[in-house]
Amino acid sequence: MHSGTAGLVTGASSGIGEGVARMFASRGAAVTLADIDAEAGQRIVDDIVSAGGTARFALCDVTDPEQVKRMVDEAVDVYQRLDFAVNNAGITGPVGPTAEIPLDGWHRVLDLDLSAVFYCMKYEIPHMDAAGGGAIVNISSDAGLQAVPGIAAYVAAKHAVIGLTRTAAMEYAPNGLRINAVCPGATNTPLMALWFQGDPSAEAAATHAIPLGRMAEVDEVAEGVLWLCSPAASYAVGMAMALEGGLTIGVAHPKG
Repeated sequence: MHSGTAGLVTGASSGIGEGVARMFASRGAAVTLADIDAEAGQRIVDDIVSAGGTARFALCDVTDPEQVKRMVDEAVDVYQRLDFAVNNAGITGPVGPTAEIPLDGWHRVLDLDLSAVFYCMKYEIPHMDAAGGGAIVNISSDAGLQAVPGIAAYVAAKHAVIGLTRTAAMEYAPNGLRINAVCPGATNTPLMALWFQGDPSAEAAATHAIPLGRMAEVDEVAEGVLWLCSPAASYAVGMAMALEGGLTIGVAHPKG
């Protein structure tokens, strides 16, 4: 379904971004992996190429609009097209009550989780517009669909990503661009493992309210992203696809 296409994934050196990039490549797409972690990113590219895929690494701090423009332009120069873009890079940021969040922590989260998404779209959209279409997926979060006490900066940024996504989707849908968001819940990534710090009770607390009773696997999230970037999703515009095991649909009561 993605054979012969080309695109880019930011935050591609680990977690969901890595999984998305690997899946695109395994299905025949040429992928630019963008990240600030060059060692991990190049290792993933080498794995993809060794398996017969097409990929390249681009060192890019997505909070710097000049670096973003260069990264996007080079991706198009190399592969001569930009069919899809997945704007994934992000951080959770400081944890604590809203009034206690450090100002630098607030700005760091908004810079990476929101402004960087805008920078990426700002430079991706013109290439797609000129080509007559394309698909963009911005990675939001279940925290973009509900309140989560203790991570106000992250919640604010992820809500804003959905608003940004929907606005751009309305603006560019007539030109053949489809812009959507994916909202993952707790996902089994190295970052999540670090968050739990090997504490089974912490993981249990994070999953008890999820109707499916478990975290998502990276490939489950990646499948949703790839679908939104495929012709099968040709009528999907401005979605905020919740991939959170049912967490945001209601209250899960303990069995018994």
